[in-house]
Amino acid sequence: MAEDASTTALTLKDIAREAGVSLATVDRVLHNRPGVRPDTVRRVKEAIARNAFQPHVAAAELARGRARRFAFVMPSGPNPFMQQIEAYLGEMSGWLSARRLSVEIVATDVFDPSVLAASLESLSGDYDGVAVVALDHPSVRAAINDLVEAGTKVVTLVSDVPSSRRHHYVGIDNIAAGRTAGALVGRLIGQRSGKVAIVAGSQALRDHAERIFGFNQVMASEFPDLGVLPVLEGRDEDNRSEQLLARLFGRHADIVGLYNVGAGTQGVGKALTDKALTDKALTDKVSSDAGREKRVVFVGHDVTALTRRLLLQGVMDAAISQNPGHEARAAVRVLLALARGEPILREQEKIRIDIVMRDNLP
Repeated sequence: MAEDASTTALTLKDIAREAGVSLATVDRVLHNRPGVRPDTVRRVKEAIARNAFQPHVAAAELARGRARRFAFVMPSGPNPFMQQIEAYLGEMSGWLSARRLSVEIVATDVFDPSVLAASLESLSGDYDGVAVVALDHPSVRAAINDLVEAGTKVVTLVSDVPSSRRHHYVGIDNIAAGRTAGALVGRLIGQRSGKVAIVAGSQALRDHAERIFGFNQVMASEFPDLGVLPVLEGRDEDNRSEQLLARLFGRHADIVGLYNVGAGTQGVGKALTDKALTDKALTDKVSSDAGREKRVVFVGHDVTALTRRLLLQGVMDAAISQNPGHEARAAVRVLLALARGEPILREQEKIRIDIVMRDNLP
């Protein structure tokens, strides 16, 4: 895919290799020198376009010695998806060095608006660009606006704050993701009746709130016979999510569907597969060999080592996936384009929603 290729096209030498020509030929094409066949010119230009390579801008910046610093404000704690984004940023070290860029991770509690706002305020004047997994809260909006006012380019990542002055949002359409989850849960439950549980990190996170909104839209309009229970907030923590869900299962033996909006997936999986709790909640209508994980349709988000295992075990039915590598690369490219005053290639940076099940695991 072009998006992936753009991350590895670091130099003119890489463009030459991809086009199947010599470095001298690429140089002649770039400077419109004669002696290159039209088909070769086409191949070189296609390789440049495919990788969004900008040799003249990059060379000019190197000549001026212009270095830039970007900060990624990420959630503290063991969130597997966020850890994937950080890992992909680490893999970009060569690409970043070739453009005299540095990326630093700032870990903070994104669920606490005062802590997140203070983290953002501490970055003022030190970075050319900031990407932040943001909480939609007045103090966070104010901190983002202050950064922008001071000249820092700000991109929201995964979770947006659209009422702020941030320059761009990098992430999926979360309402569409929630609607997709609702359609999957409802259709996989089929003709059975019962209740549906929702576990979120926090409804103050815009991405979680929008996913819940989209999910409830579909449940209300297409599956009105299924009762949706109030949202549990597990702060994306495994233990907290497990405890909240275990108590919910104790109160409602007729839960047939579960939507995990964010992380905390390990805790959700444990609550589903806890044998003692399952036996306690079994009714006379359910055979003893039908564990809760087989009776409850479970849809969550993102493909990680854990969700992969749960999908393979049949505990999880589907994951709404977004590519963490694409998000990491897109956020850096958008910040770089903003810093250079260049147009953002919106189609390239658009993050796609995928449905992953056991049978199509990547």
